[in-house]
Amino acid sequence: MAQAQPLVPQLDRTALISAEKTRYARRQLTNTIASGLMFFLTAVSVSVLFIILAYIFINGISTLFPVVDGHLTFNLDFFIKPPESNLDGTTGGGVAQAILGTIEILIVAGIIAVPLGVGAAIYLSEYGTGFLVNTLNFTIDLLAGLPSVVVGLFVLAAFIGNLALIKIFPHFAGLAGSFALIIVMVPIIARSVEQILRLVPDSLREAGLALGMPKWRVILQIVLPTVAGGITTGIMLSLARAAGETAPVLLTILGQQFISTDLLQPMDALPIRIYKYATTGQPDLIPKAWAGTMVLVIVIALFSIAVRYVTGRNRYDA
Repeated sequence: MAQAQPLVPQLDRTALISAEKTRYARRQLTNTIASGLMFFLTAVSVSVLFIILAYIFINGISTLFPVVDGHLTFNLDFFIKPPESNLDGTTGGGVAQAILGTIEILIVAGIIAVPLGVGAAIYLSEYGTGFLVNTLNFTIDLLAGLPSVVVGLFVLAAFIGNLALIKIFPHFAGLAGSFALIIVMVPIIARSVEQILRLVPDSLREAGLALGMPKWRVILQIVLPTVAGGITTGIMLSLARAAGETAPVLLTILGQQFISTDLLQPMDALPIRIYKYATTGQPDLIPKAWAGTMVLVIVIALFSIAVRYVTGRNRYDA
């Protein structure tokens, strides 16, 4: 009796190996193209950043480190003196009033925004359920997406002057600028801290509850210390964002050329001074605008360095 032939013929081993090599070469080519494209896009993004930073430093370095009588000097007056009008029509001095004003309004805004933002994040992450959480989430997302100029315009129309809905400030004031920055900072802190809190393993919470600790103590003594570095990161990022905002402070604190520590009076801020110097027609003020921009970039860079230092020292190891 004749032996039955198999229904599916056996593939030639050489053809199988050849097909496998072809598929491997195709996958390798696809991977190379994708990796090269990702590298190119990353290089373009980083290059744009470095071009901007280089342009700022090239234009601002001569004001901060001028050459006097052939020697490189440091322009300390730029940091400790307000603007001065010289007899020859040029403007001397620096931006001391803007630096001081920025620090003041940031401190006041941070004192109020940090507890509000962290508290909202704790509620969303640890307690919130139902309609209230959905409403709070929607409100935070809405505030985070608002253009900063809208925030400044809202504070101006609602709280400043005789035509305000609720007259809190009789005129432009540093405290009004702090109020505007609070609106900018709170959603940033709340959203970033909420995401950090959700990374804490539930086993840590359950361990604390199993020991008889109330939930509020578990949050304060276990959850928050575990992600202290991440919380600090969110706060630092919000401060860096607020430090660079121009529209809210321009519409609320007005800006002025004299040193002032009265938060109920018009004040100056570094973004406002940069804007006014950059839009003026005086040639000697344009370099000061670049120098102020350079100082602002350095301040934000210091915030970033502080964030990395804190997160490095407070990293949680599971």
